[in-house]
Order: sequence, then C-alpha cells, then structure tokens
Amino acid sequence: MMILGMGAPELLVILLVTLVIFGPKNLPKLGSALGQTVKSVREGMEESDAAAAEKVKSEVSEASTEAQTASSQKKSCPKCGAEVDADAAFCSHCGAKID
Repeated sequence: MMILGMGAPELLVILLVTLVIFGPKNLPKLGSALGQTVKSVREGMEESDAAAAEKVKSEVSEASTEAQTASSQKKSCPKCGAEVDADAAFCSHCGAKID
C-alpha cells in the first residue's frame, strides 16, 4: 500500500510522532483542521481553473475578432486575382504591383 510514495512503515512512524506531539485528545481536532485545509485548497484550485478557463475564452474571442477584422481588410491582385493584404505593395502570388 503506497500513499504519496510512502509505505505502511513510514505512515506508522508519522502517526506515532503525531500522536506523541499532539496527544490523543487533540488528534480529532487536528484531523478536522487538516480536512478543512484540504477542502479549501481544492475549492481554491477549482476557482483557479474556472478563472483560467474564462481568461482563455476571452483571449480566443479577442483573437477571433482580430482575425475577422484582418480578413476583411483584403483586396484582390489586379493581375492574378489572388487575395492580398490591404497594405501590401506587391502580390505574394505573382509579384505584380498592387495599386
């Protein structure tokens, strides 16, 4: 049985040391506090994941808007008809000068 990379002997030693330090009367309080700490850490991680997902969604939306704006700023090459950027001086396909 391995828990966090520790076997049964290691876990027993940790349990005995904890029992000696805190005493048997305080052990339930310690377990409760540890459980609450684990719960709050998990909730914090879930909130962090939700915030990260929202940030990614907003960045994707922003990039999509920028891509749509960039694609709407195109014009056609007068020689070959290829679509080129609005600020291009020459066609990237045939090399013709764009007016």
